[in-house]
This record gives sequence, structure tokens and C-alpha cells, in this order.
Amino acid sequence: MSFKIAIIGAGSVGFTKKLFTDILCVPEFTDIEFALTDVSEHNLQMIKAILDRIVEANRLPTRVTATTDRRKALEGARYVISCVRVGGLEAYADDIRIPLKYGIDQCVGDTICAGGILYGQRNIPVILDFCKDISEVAETNVKFLNYANPMAMNTWAAIEYGKVDTVGLCHGVQHGAEQIAEVLGAKSTQELDYVCSGINHQTWFIDLRLNGRPIGKDELVAAFEAHPVYSQQEKLRIDVLKRFGVYSTESNGHLSEYLPWYRKRPDEITRWIDMSDWIHGETGGYLRYSTETRNWFETEYPQFLEAASKPINREKRSNEHASHILEALETNRVYRGHFNVKNNGVITNLPQDAIIESPGFVDRFGINMAAGITLPEACAATCIASINVQRMSVHAAISGDIDLLKLAVLHDPLVGAVSTPEEVWQMVDEMVVAQAAWLPQYAHAVPAARERLSTSQVKTREWAGAARRSVRSIEELRAEKAALKQAG
Repeated sequence: MSFKIAIIGAGSVGFTKKLFTDILCVPEFTDIEFALTDVSEHNLQMIKAILDRIVEANRLPTRVTATTDRRKALEGARYVISCVRVGGLEAYADDIRIPLKYGIDQCVGDTICAGGILYGQRNIPVILDFCKDISEVAETNVKFLNYANPMAMNTWAAIEYGKVDTVGLCHGVQHGAEQIAEVLGAKSTQELDYVCSGINHQTWFIDLRLNGRPIGKDELVAAFEAHPVYSQQEKLRIDVLKRFGVYSTESNGHLSEYLPWYRKRPDEITRWIDMSDWIHGETGGYLRYSTETRNWFETEYPQFLEAASKPINREKRSNEHASHILEALETNRVYRGHFNVKNNGVITNLPQDAIIESPGFVDRFGINMAAGITLPEACAATCIASINVQRMSVHAAISGDIDLLKLAVLHDPLVGAVSTPEEVWQMVDEMVVAQAAWLPQYAHAVPAARERLSTSQVKTREWAGAARRSVRSIEELRAEKAALKQAG
């Protein structure tokens, strides 16, 4: 087979390498073209060198091109994959820093909450630019695979306003299944059969079977509480399991910021999180991790390049959906996964226009969702609260209506649990002014926002958060990796 895959945001080096090697694990896909594009020429050249090394080491006919000209990369593409982070770590730092001044403590801040909403405002205009180019120069039946967060907002905009055939992809379901398999003593996730449904980062294991035997709430709670690691790392997640009756796919830290109950006071935050790794609830944990990862890659790049000389091991193909979707579409080998698409009746008790994440099957006819799923009422209520925020956020990003943006932030569950309306109005003004370079749709609103900030009487505080850690140096990271290697 011969076709073209364009990867936008290919400078996300580690993730691009994973997608690339996964796709080349499909025997029929060796003679294809990967067109890499990014705003950073530096990152592009680094990832191209790595992928070229993989191609050379495996003696493949695969072609790899790299260009900052996005439209050129998209020409004739059958598949387009987006891994973009608009604004980079500079804007992301403001997503965490500014809300902290108003008492809003986020672990990740990339889905909803104050940070996730502003992230969506930066991304959506760019997503629509992608869609315009895709419609004009890619193959007629091109499929757009979005990996970028905020997943639901980006996918919503691409489908509703970009008018491109889009599916959103995430790995939260797979990771949740791996945990469940481990606590239940299964040898692998192959022993599990499950229906996991909801919205991205709030999907729920509503039907769970181990080797055909149904697993109920009490057995699952007992299994997690008996686990020596997860019982400490996933305290909040286990509490939600006890109260809702079903397990959530999302990590302790992520889940904590989508709900109004666990991060509303500093003493409550430290009660529910675990500091053994960023993903379990650390303040700004993903920002720290992302910063360290970038610094590490820049410094240790020769090692990454050397590692690319190893043969591809098809047995180590990851569970990221992209390669499996492409394989199913092109070869008709059926794949079952969990996909972000417009609801349209798939989940009976969520809004029809929402972007849901639910099971589907892929073959040469496309992605076919399993329809008629009904969520437990508490799960649906939690999802609907987030969907309402997502909808307003998307509409605000499209229209450039700063008042609607403020209403979207006001209705966010965690923001509403922590901040007053006056604080929300000022916080949004401050974030829009700070990120004006990436928010062209709000250019008309920035002068008035800046004026309001100059006369505001709303008090703020300089607060690092309830559980903040400093970015580690390269030397500290090396010492930690050496210690882990010695211990292992």
C-alpha cells in the first residue's frame, strides 16, 4: 500500500516517534509517506533525523519529509494526525499560574477548568485553519485524527465548524483497563471485557467482566484498596468509585480537577492526592513534567538518536489507537477501541451535540459506534456539567465573545467551587491579556480588558499551590534515573 500521512505538531518528538513506529508495525504500511510539519524548524529537524534513522536501520522504503509549510505537508494526505500544543509551554505556564492567584489549583489544566478552557481558546482558531487546508488540499475522503487537548473542544470545533471527518483519540481507557487488570490479578487486559463510556477524561467502566465473570463495585473497591500502590496513588479515584459505583478512566490528578469537591480547599487537596508522581494530583504537575521532558530531550538528544538505530519490534506496538484505526480502514482487519465522536444517539442520556468517548468498531467502512448506551445517572450528571462548559467554550472561541468565555469559566465545576463571579471576570481578563498573542479572536477585547485590570479592586494572592514542586535540573534527573536503574 502507498498513501500519505501528515503529522501536524510533529515536534512533539517522543509521541511522534511512537506513532511512527506503531504504524510501521503494520506489514502493509512500509511503503508510505510521512509528512511532518511544525512551527519549530529545530524540532522538525530533530524528529526527522530520528525517523530517518529508524527507516535506515530497518531498511524500509518509507519516505519521511519535514516542512514548516503546513499546507505543503497536507497536500494529498489520506490521514492527518494533530499533536499540537498552541502557545507551547509559555502559554501553558499562564494556564496554571494565573488561576492560582484566584485560588484555583490545577494538576494538569488541559481539558476544562480555567486552564483547559483557555487552552481551547488558543487551539480552536488553529484547528479551523487546519480544517480549511485539509478540505482544500488533502485527499477527498481524508480522516483527521486529533490527539491534541482539550480533546472534546478541539474535536467539537473540527466536526461542527471545520466540517472535516474527525475522530478524537486518547489513551485513558487503555490505562484504566491496565490498572483494573492488575488489581484483579489478571495476566493481561486480554482477560478483561468492558464497556467504557462517557466523555474524554470522564469515561466510566459501566460494564466490566474478567474472563466472562461480571465484576461488581464491592469486589473492585476491595481490589483497589488492597493494592499496595494504587490504594495510595488513587485515593480520590477510589472514593469516586465508592460513591458512583463505577471506576473512572482518568488519573487521580486529572479527575480531581473536573469535579467541584476535592480541590476546593488546600487541606482537602493534600488529603486526596499523592506526590509519588505528578499524575496523582501535584499542583501544576504536568507543566513540571513537560518542562523537564523538554529539557531532558534537548540535552540527551544523541542518546535518542542512537536508540533509533534499533530494529522495530512489532511485539512492542503500543495501544495508541492511531495505527490500529489505519490498519482496520486499509486492510479490513476489524479493530475495537474507544473513540471521541459526536454523540448522535450513541449515549442516550447525554446531549446529542456533545463529543462523547465510547466503544466503536473500525473496518473498511469506517468507524462504527456501539449505540444505545445509558450511563449511570451520577456519571451522566458529572459529564453534562462538563459538556455545558465545553459547548460555551467552543462557541466563545468561534465568536470571540469574551463575555461568553467568562460565563463558560464561571460554570466550570472546580472554578465555581472556589471563585466568586468578580474573581472569574478579572481572572479571564488577565488570562486573555497575558495570552493575547495566541488569541486573535479576542484582539478587539484586549484593550478594554487591560483597562479593567488597571482599575480592578479584586484582590489576588501569589500562591504556588497546595502541592507544588520545582522543575528538576538535568543533573537531578540523571541522578534519579541512575538510582532507579541501580534499584531495578
